Amino acid sequence: MNPIIAEFIATFLLVLLGNGVVANVVLPKTKGHDSGWLVITTGWGLAVFTGVVVAGPHSGAHLNPAITFGLATAGEFPWAEVPSYIGAQILGAFLGGIVVWMMYKDHYEETSESSAILSTFSTIPAIRSSFSNLLAEIIGTFVLVFVVFYISDGQLMNASNTPIGLGSVGALPVAFVVWCIGLGLGGTTGYAINPARDFGPRLAHAILPISNKGTSDWSYGWIPILGPLVGGILAAAVYLII
Repeated sequence: MNPIIAEFIATFLLVLLGNGVVANVVLPKTKGHDSGWLVITTGWGLAVFTGVVVAGPHSGAHLNPAITFGLATAGEFPWAEVPSYIGAQILGAFLGGIVVWMMYKDHYEETSESSAILSTFSTIPAIRSSFSNLLAEIIGTFVLVFVVFYISDGQLMNASNTPIGLGSVGALPVAFVVWCIGLGLGGTTGYAINPARDFGPRLAHAILPISNKGTSDWSYGWIPILGPLVGGILAAAVYLII
């Protein structure tokens, strides 16, 4: 598979499953309504696993501009490929947001609270504070990208150094890190830790004909873009220093 197509498909799957679990928990009259934060964080962790399994062998499974920037900053990814990767990630996330809406369209029509609708597309802070929200996104993404530098591919090798399977196990550590970030650090902003994951679906929210959707809150939208990018670059800098 072409690496750009792999990033597009995998980020689409990431957002489809991740925002899908949010929609299942938040929107009324779903089977998973009001099942809580643990369901959301678990769903996002498994969504990351799914995307990494699909794209890992083809693109390295960034799925996230913060990871792409972090790897490029550390000299482990060519800067010339950064724009195409990020473009694919944003488009995949945008399509993922649209398909979630298509899946849950009947439930969106039953929803009168605009913030609940927006939360199934993009992140919303629990307490709005630009400095604190930005710091939360920087810290959460720093943890993610810093750990990514140390994750192996999960291959088991025999005595002759031939892979014998379990390659997909390499996706599990990333999923566990995202799950842990959600549980430990995600309560303040909803832990975007990924500019594409927030911007693409927020753009979908802005253009879709959803009743009672309210504003797409672009005044906040810069934080889940800038914060993760700064966190990713800082993680690369610390990785290089130590």
